[in-house]
Formats: sequence, C-alpha cells, structure tokens
Amino acid sequence: MNSCEFCSNYVYDEEYEEYACVVSMDEDDIARLMQSGHAECPYFSYGDEYRIARKQ
Repeated sequence: MNSCEFCSNYVYDEEYEEYACVVSMDEDDIARLMQSGHAECPYFSYGDEYRIARKQ
C-alpha cells in the first residue's frame, strides 16, 4: 500500500495547518478506498522533488 506521506498530492494546507490530499474525489471514490485496507490509491503519484532538477 502506498503511503500518503510520499505522494505528491499530499500537501500542507496553511489555512488548516495540516497535511491533506488535494485530489478531488467524490464519495464513491473515498468509499472504495476505505472498504479495502489493501487497495492502492489510484491517484498516488510519487513525490519526487528532484525529478525537475534531473531534467535540467
């Protein structure tokens, strides 16, 4: 299972002062993710902050 901490969609929200997922999911998507503890998030994108630097 992918960890949200490594996902590029998991960002710090200064207004709420906490980390949150910025993917726009509807209730059905969230329910599918919560039903299976072993399901991987289809929106997971590894947050490789050095990816841009490698292309330069």
